[in-house]
Amino acid sequence: MAIAAPDRSPPSAKVLAGVKQLPASYKGVLLDQFGVLHDGQQPYVGAIDAVHEMAASGLSILVLSNSSRRAAGALDKLAKMGFDAKNFAGAVTSGEIAHTKLLQRTDSFWAGLGKRCLHFTWSSRGAVSLEGLGLEVVHRPEDADFILASGTEALGRGDAAEPLEVEVDEFHRLMRCCTDRGGVPLICANPDVVTVDGTALRPMPGAFAKAYADMGGEVHLMGKPAPVIYETALAMLGLPRQEVIAIGDSLEHDIAGASAAGIDSVFIPAGIHAEDLGITATNVAADSTQLGLLCEQHGAAPTYIMPYLRP
Repeated sequence: MAIAAPDRSPPSAKVLAGVKQLPASYKGVLLDQFGVLHDGQQPYVGAIDAVHEMAASGLSILVLSNSSRRAAGALDKLAKMGFDAKNFAGAVTSGEIAHTKLLQRTDSFWAGLGKRCLHFTWSSRGAVSLEGLGLEVVHRPEDADFILASGTEALGRGDAAEPLEVEVDEFHRLMRCCTDRGGVPLICANPDVVTVDGTALRPMPGAFAKAYADMGGEVHLMGKPAPVIYETALAMLGLPRQEVIAIGDSLEHDIAGASAAGIDSVFIPAGIHAEDLGITATNVAADSTQLGLLCEQHGAAPTYIMPYLRP
């Protein structure tokens, strides 16, 4: 007897043509950057107008990003791309949260973390600054109190020196040495596994966080899908979560994270999942079977789907 294939239909999310179709009950928006507003190099067609439309309708827009950089830098980049800074109520980045936690050290974990840091950072994109945190950047895993994963290209050597570019295998060797020692947590300042970069996908620090956890290491995520970034964002907006909608392109981070925080969401399939879902500039209809599989894989159930961010 033949066995019926399991139902892989997508979640019961309403498809929206643009932000004008968002219900008026929402007063605030948590808006992702990469894969929604821009591809890392230039804004998507319609994204600037969509942001303007949301702001003009009275929505309070907060950029919510897994960038490992400070929040001010995120808004500056958007302004340089042509987005009107007046349309945003502010920004929360995972890098900002990591910086604040390391600076304030307000609970027992952070207070006892130590100051010696093995820093994974960027080179071609510019190293992430640790200025003002009072950290000692070390180069040997046996000297590290913790790992700070801000990038995937280089090892930090302190603000006075250029970072040292290394291969992925070397990062994994260093992480393995830290797990062999035990008691060396990894602070992930950007939980994304990949992000869009033009027409390609670039590996991100979240890939190291997953690898470290698989090695048995202790991992602390500073951004989506962890609750800390949503609680910070809701406090900044001053709105109850039922009046807030999150818009993002990552099922694992934006959509599942918002759902866990009790926040409705809009999934943009044209971002990091575009290739998997068959989305192109001329074909905006996501493959429904594959969408169902991806949602199941990531435990994600978007409230709405909008192929691209549009007015």
